Amino acid sequence: MAEYKAPLRDMSFVLNEVFDAENFWASLPGLEGVVDPETANAVLEEAAKLIEQEIAPLNRESDEQGSQWNDGEVTAPHGFKEAYQAFCEGGWNGLGGNPEYGGMGMPKTLTGQVEEMLQAGSMSFGLAPMLTAGACLSINAHGSDELKEKYLPNMYSGVWSGAMDLTEPHAGTDLGIIRTKATENGDGSYNITGTKIFITWGEHDMAENIIHLVLAKLPDAPAGPKGISLFLVPKFMVNNDGSLGERNSMGCGSIEKKMGIKGSATCVMNFDEAKGWLVGEVNQGLACMFTMMNYERLVVGIQALGAADMSYQNAVEYARDRLQSRSPEGKKYPEKAADPIIVHPDVRRMLLAMRAQTEGARAFSTYVAKWLDITKFSDNAEDKAAASGMVALLTPVAKAFVSDKALETTVIGQQIFGGHGFIREWGQEQLVRDVRITQIYEGANGIQAMDLMGRKVVANGGKDLETFTAEVQAFIDANSDDAALAEFIRPLQAEINNLKDVTAQVIEQAQSNPNAIGAAANDYLHLFGFTALAYMWAMMAKVALAKLDSGDEFYATKLKLARFFYQRQLSATQSLSANIKAGGDTLMDLAEELF
Repeated sequence: MAEYKAPLRDMSFVLNEVFDAENFWASLPGLEGVVDPETANAVLEEAAKLIEQEIAPLNRESDEQGSQWNDGEVTAPHGFKEAYQAFCEGGWNGLGGNPEYGGMGMPKTLTGQVEEMLQAGSMSFGLAPMLTAGACLSINAHGSDELKEKYLPNMYSGVWSGAMDLTEPHAGTDLGIIRTKATENGDGSYNITGTKIFITWGEHDMAENIIHLVLAKLPDAPAGPKGISLFLVPKFMVNNDGSLGERNSMGCGSIEKKMGIKGSATCVMNFDEAKGWLVGEVNQGLACMFTMMNYERLVVGIQALGAADMSYQNAVEYARDRLQSRSPEGKKYPEKAADPIIVHPDVRRMLLAMRAQTEGARAFSTYVAKWLDITKFSDNAEDKAAASGMVALLTPVAKAFVSDKALETTVIGQQIFGGHGFIREWGQEQLVRDVRITQIYEGANGIQAMDLMGRKVVANGGKDLETFTAEVQAFIDANSDDAALAEFIRPLQAEINNLKDVTAQVIEQAQSNPNAIGAAANDYLHLFGFTALAYMWAMMAKVALAKLDSGDEFYATKLKLARFFYQRQLSATQSLSANIKAGGDTLMDLAEELF
């Protein structure tokens, strides 16, 4: 298995050359004096060292060993506790956190690159800081000053970790039917009783305390999702002086035996009148939780991107080393018994497909992170509102399209290994198993597609989509006279026109057919994803063309990858569009009893 190497050159290209991070960050008042290119480069280089040297080497062994449950106590895999301490001591746990409480306040455009490295190194390990960051987002946005002062510093430092407790045995996507109850104690605290499942790192031995954010309902709460409240429930009570007190009346009943991410503990958490405190307003729990959902769903896409990149690194190393047959053009390595398989066109097809998808996704995730940074750091109300709409529109694509294609990418990587890809020691089958969860948690991809098609497009008549297509159109218009870029601009124009036409058709169908949205959703999400990546690759091609004379092979390679994407991958939009235009009658025509 290849040793993980952080793609620092490509990250720098995306940040500094495609998205001009220096001027972008300088334009946001909330980032004044916080970050510049030198700081960003230092952050990425130091993160890469830690992840390459201390975290990534644990990944295979942690998959074999897994987290262990014993009478309510969970032990992380060998080396995780020490690596977690090193990670936290470096300040990485609070990289994007509120500086008022000990965080570093870095933008998502930068923290997203660190998250990719971390998830590529070990998704199981990376879930722990990921869940803590999500909990901190909700506490920072909705918690009282007292809660923020009491909990955030130790969570940013990593002394305490965080967990999100949403799902119940009978309630996954439909959180409105949760049964966990909260009763008021009269002193500002509440007693929480119920069972939550699928709680990532809900119990472990890496941190001194675990701060759970738990969705529950008060006795007089309205039915459905409008009656959900959010509560902070610590594993150990926190005294007024900040020291830890007695253990709360909650515990881990078991951990799941899973297909992948075996190094992380996925817990069943039981709350038996555990003491908690309200975060935000009563019956506004979902709104509080959704504060972090756009960030978390983007990070799930970034998780998948990390696994896909590791799969490519594995596969290309193997393809260079594995000797098998001769090139169709004749012997390339006559001194060897056979040529390495990288000489074969079909192997190159697979490697290029992996790389084009992964590098396009890296640019796209950074693009979405830019909009998140505007919503957080801009002081212009109009810009923040527009950015918020774009985040809502793009987040389902960043989560679902990227993770769908990442599974495809890891499977392709496994295929390049042939029979060895099916054997555990090579690491490729672990990547396939690990990345599979990214299509399921934080909102299954089918739900993401429904959210995009129904809530983010049809419900508002495509208003936010118009913001996206107008931006792409402005790029097309600004570069329409560039003959060198024409091979990308003309197809991109056709794709934007097609996306508009398909959108208008679904909006019209939905007015008379209640199944139209669901029938089109998955294909539409992928159509949008390919169109968005076409925009990313056009921007990257523009930069690469301008730098071809530099003599740096990086830019020539980037241009060749852009051509591969446009010529061999973008054509998928034709079949997706045909599916959508066909409507949903054939989906609903078969009687239920005939399935």
